[in-house]
Amino acid sequence: MISEEYLYAIALRECSQIGDINFYKLVRAFGSAEEAWKRSKKEYKKLEGMGSKTVSDIGNKEHLNFAEKELKFCEKNNIQIKLRHLKEIPQHLHECQDAPAIVYQKGKLDDSLRKVSIVGTRNMTTYGRQFIHDFFEATRSAPFLSVSGLALGVDKEVHEQSIHYRKPTVAVLAHGFQFLYPANNRKLSEKILQEGGVLLTEFSSTRKPDRENFVQRNRIVAGISPSTIVVETGFGGGSVSTATFANDYNRDVFALPGKITDAYSQGCNQLIFHHKATAISTLKDLINLLGLNDPPEKIEELFPYSESVIQLTDIQQTIYQYIKENPQISLDDLSLEIEISSHKILPIILELELLGKVKSFSGRQFIAI
Repeated sequence: MISEEYLYAIALRECSQIGDINFYKLVRAFGSAEEAWKRSKKEYKKLEGMGSKTVSDIGNKEHLNFAEKELKFCEKNNIQIKLRHLKEIPQHLHECQDAPAIVYQKGKLDDSLRKVSIVGTRNMTTYGRQFIHDFFEATRSAPFLSVSGLALGVDKEVHEQSIHYRKPTVAVLAHGFQFLYPANNRKLSEKILQEGGVLLTEFSSTRKPDRENFVQRNRIVAGISPSTIVVETGFGGGSVSTATFANDYNRDVFALPGKITDAYSQGCNQLIFHHKATAISTLKDLINLLGLNDPPEKIEELFPYSESVIQLTDIQQTIYQYIKENPQISLDDLSLEIEISSHKILPIILELELLGKVKSFSGRQFIAI
């Protein structure tokens, strides 16, 4: 039964050494989460690169008990559970090798609509606000679905303008559905659902909005859409990580350039300078490039920004050295070897990427540069 598959999928994903990549390896090898749960501990030797330590937590009854509670919570609160291996998650997201094994969703998502992810700083300026307003005004007749992260600043403005212009919007959360962060956006989250939008997360209901979850959340914002727009962000801001994920997924990335003296344009200028984003020169060009109007035309990159050299911290150096000694190591394997959870390693690897020390490949594999 499909409900049984949900139960075993949640339990399997709760196992300590089973990240999204290992989860997908298991269900492909055994045909389902239920079969992986029942057989992998005995038959793990059939799986390339997976040892006894990786599967040691599979079969733990506490995880099944947790999964039963999770299913009841979701049923009570009208939360849909989408499984990647059953091809239930959005198509663009499914294409990402490190896509979430499970997505929890409130509201109905029309996956046939073109999606545009729009992200930026919590400290939005008048410049950023005006751009978002002008973008939605210019695309008012174009059917598309906006995606952002329900944070303050740019994210909030994107969701509010979407509602104002009667466009469905997707808010990707960095926590489970028992929480709503920031609390100031609770009314906005309710309005998103009332107006035909969607709230979704990869985190089970009890997962709190811990700091490291936000970077992990950003890969969904990047992966779910063919295009990502970075409105304003500081150097090393969270939206830079979203752009990095989008580049890794071969998505189109656009950035709003600004003055080199403006703190919240520096991240955008840096992305443009390092050829990680196309500069937004005019709204007309942007709309064409997004495929929301006429055929695309090439636009010029503007406003170079020079990055300063930063000394590696101890943990950065440890992770960098291990990647250097083990080329193309996966995130799950790296986590296993250095005994640090993957969601804590991921933000550090992104920092190393921005420093030009590490390069990532699809499937969350890394090499040192």
